[in-house]
Amino acid sequence: METPITVDKFRFLLYRLKEKLWIKPLLLCVLSIACVFAAKAADSFIDSKHIPNINAESVETLLSIMASTMMVIATFSAGTMVNAYSSAGHSTTPRSLSLIISDDVSQYALSVFVGAFIYSAVAITAMHLAFFDTAGVFILFCLTCTVFVVVILTFIRWVDSVARLGRVESTVLKVEQATKRAIEHRINTPYLGAIPQHDAAVQGSHAIYTDEVGYIQLVDIARLQHLCEKEDLFINLNMLPGEFVTPEKPVGFASEAGFDKEILCAISIDPMRSFEADPRYGFIVLAEIASRALSPAVNDHGTAIKIITSITRLLLLWHSTERVNKTDSQNNSHEFNNTSYFKNKKMLKNSHEPKYNRVSVPELLINDIFDDAFTSISRDSNNNIEVAIRIQKSLITLSKCFEHVDKDFYRAAVKFQKETFDRCFENLNFEKDKERLNLVFEQSK
Repeated sequence: METPITVDKFRFLLYRLKEKLWIKPLLLCVLSIACVFAAKAADSFIDSKHIPNINAESVETLLSIMASTMMVIATFSAGTMVNAYSSAGHSTTPRSLSLIISDDVSQYALSVFVGAFIYSAVAITAMHLAFFDTAGVFILFCLTCTVFVVVILTFIRWVDSVARLGRVESTVLKVEQATKRAIEHRINTPYLGAIPQHDAAVQGSHAIYTDEVGYIQLVDIARLQHLCEKEDLFINLNMLPGEFVTPEKPVGFASEAGFDKEILCAISIDPMRSFEADPRYGFIVLAEIASRALSPAVNDHGTAIKIITSITRLLLLWHSTERVNKTDSQNNSHEFNNTSYFKNKKMLKNSHEPKYNRVSVPELLINDIFDDAFTSISRDSNNNIEVAIRIQKSLITLSKCFEHVDKDFYRAAVKFQKETFDRCFENLNFEKDKERLNLVFEQSK
C-alpha cells in the first residue's frame, strides 16, 4: 500500500506551488464565479420584501467600470512583476528569482485584479440574461462594492510593495528569511529525523543509483521509514538535500536488493536547488549577491557588508540552539532507546531521539557551510579593507560565541578567520590598511 503524503512532502509541494504564478489567480477566479452564483442563491433564501430595491442598471454600470479597468491593471501589474524579476536577476543573482516570484503581495495583487475582472464579466453576462431577482441584485450590489474596496486596498498595498520588489535590499531580506526557515527546520529535525550515519550499526551493502543528473531537493524520510518497516530493511542515505547527483554516485545503500525503484521514488531530484530543505543554498545565494556587489562594475561594498551581517545572524541561530541543548544535557541524562540500529546508547548533540530509526543520513558539515558563506566574499573583497575587516569581525563573533558551545563551529570559524586574513592581507596594497586588518586579527587572540 502506498504511504500517505507526509508532512515534509506536503511542505515541499506547498513551497513549489507558491512559485507558480497561476495558482492564486485561478483560485480567485473560481471564487469570483462562485460569488456570482451565491448572489443567485440569495433569491431563494431571502424575502425581497425586507431588502432595498436596487436599480439593476446601477449595478451594471459599476460592473462595466470594473470590467474595463481590471484587465488593464492586471496587465500592468504583470508587466511590472516581469520587470522586477529581470531587475532581480541583474542586480543580485538569478538564483533568487524563485523567491521573487513567490512574493505573496504581488501574487495576491495579480490574483485580485484578474479575479475582479472575471467576476465583473460573469456578473454582467448574468445581468443581461436577467439571471437575478430583487434579492439577487441587492446581494450582487453588495458584493460589487466589497470587491471595489478589496481592489482599492490591494492596489495601495501593491504599489507600496512593488516599489521594493526586485531591489537588492528586498531580495537579500527574502533570501535571508528563506535560509532562516531552512535552518530552523533542520535544527528542529536534526539529521532529518533519522539516525546519524556514524551511529548506525547496520550498514547497507546494496548501492542505489539513479539515472538522473541534478540536485536533491527533498528526501521523504517518512516514506523510506514506511518502506523499511514493511520490508524489514535498513537504508543508509549517502546524500543530503542540495547535493549534486550523477549516475556514478550512489544516493544510498540498502540492506537488501530489489527496492531501488521504491527508494528513488522518495527522493526528489531537480535541475535546480531549492531553499526549502537546503540551508547551504541560502548561504551560496547570499555570497553570490555579495560577490556581484563587489565587482568593479557595481562597486557596492555596503551591500557586501550587509550580507555578512545577515550571514552572521543566520549562523548564530545554531548558537542559541546549541546553548539550550548544552544546558539541557547538564541537567538531564536522556539517552536513546535501546535498539539494534544504534552502535551504542549515547546522547547526541541535540538530545533528540530519532523519529525514523531504520534510515540513516550523513552529517551536515560545518566547514561546507562556512565555505559557502565566506570563501567567495573574501576572495572578491581581498583589496577592500572595509569588507575584509567586517569578515574578520563576523568570524571573531562566531568563534567566541561557539567556543564553549560547539567545537565544530568554533574550529570552522577560527580556520576561516585565518584563511580570510591571509588572503586579504596578501592582496592589500596600502600598508596602513594592512596594519588595520592585522590589528583586528591580533585582537581576537
